Amino acid sequence: MTAQSTQGFAPLQGYTVLDLSQGVAGPYCAELLGHQGAKVIKVEPPEGDWARHVGVAQQGQSTLSTTYNAGKQSLAIDARHPRGKALVLELARQADIVVQNFRPQAIARLGLDFASLSALGLQPVYVSISGYGASGPFADHPATDSVMQADSGLMATNRDAGHTPQRVGFLLADIATGVYAAQACTAALLQKARSGRGVHVEINLFNVCCALQSSVFSEQMLSGQPPRPAVSAPNGVFQAADGFLTILALNNDQFSRICLALDAPHWEADPRFASNELRLQHKEALHAELAALVRPRAMAELEATLQRHNALHARIRTAPDVVAHPQALHLGTFQPLEQPGFGPVYLATHPWQCHAGPAAPAPAIGEHSRDILGALGLDATDIDALVAERIVATPSKGTPA
Repeated sequence: MTAQSTQGFAPLQGYTVLDLSQGVAGPYCAELLGHQGAKVIKVEPPEGDWARHVGVAQQGQSTLSTTYNAGKQSLAIDARHPRGKALVLELARQADIVVQNFRPQAIARLGLDFASLSALGLQPVYVSISGYGASGPFADHPATDSVMQADSGLMATNRDAGHTPQRVGFLLADIATGVYAAQACTAALLQKARSGRGVHVEINLFNVCCALQSSVFSEQMLSGQPPRPAVSAPNGVFQAADGFLTILALNNDQFSRICLALDAPHWEADPRFASNELRLQHKEALHAELAALVRPRAMAELEATLQRHNALHARIRTAPDVVAHPQALHLGTFQPLEQPGFGPVYLATHPWQCHAGPAAPAPAIGEHSRDILGALGLDATDIDALVAERIVATPSKGTPA
């Protein structure tokens, strides 16, 4: 029996996701499920998801909203209003999966928490994303990506050359939580298929950030020492005549390859560099010598000789460099997406290409409000009345859609 190709494979086709979340973690979870074939209805307030207005933004879209809401349908509705709440609840009745990142008290007031839906006889796979979990002394603490990077130890792990803690330069806590949540959601779908009962997936940013650093914590708790900036030597960033590159060795064989590539056989004979542990003890001296050899040489020459000897290395690339990377071009890693009113956006394709077809743009605020409500049985007059009362929003004239 031959394995099935993933080309055109959409394992979640036929499933509907009700995405009540805002920001990055929840929307990314739902977007990943959409990539696997699910229909995703994004419910956002009439003013839109707050992530639409963060970072590089224009005309109701931002790089964040475009990246993490591609291909979704948008219903802009005030879920705090009784009529809005009733309509969202009706969508929940039809959904297979619900994703939300409200605080526990807020989602309970809306009657859209897992317990309330279960009491109505609904059996969704229900994903709750929070900062610190639903209970405990920090349950009500506000948690942004930066707060979480500090509070979970990520910043302490990521220190600069002067040992000052640094924030990882992108939304690592949020993005990783979205990935963990999507994986847990598909596992819960398998559980529901076996049991027939709904499953409540509870995931929080704090635990995700700790999981990412599990080996770091183990090492520090056992050694009682602060995190080492590297586990081997040489291992660092070095400046060449026309750029920067990283060079490293994890064992003696790899160190020998660097010695050959840089024509430095005396390093192998130096007792200070006889093992990785010794090289770590004399890292400053080794790095100083390596830097002196690298600094006057051109990047192309260095890359050629290091590659010829299979020495571990890579040039430090900027975003445009990575988009133009030969391997990225070969793999189709980036896909230009024409986002209406926003211009072309280069999206990194999903690592697992299971769903054929080009990426669809992210919706405008309320772009599909009329279609979604019409599918619930409301006629044009009903929808117009909801829009007039500002319970529902639809794109204004001139808004790209």
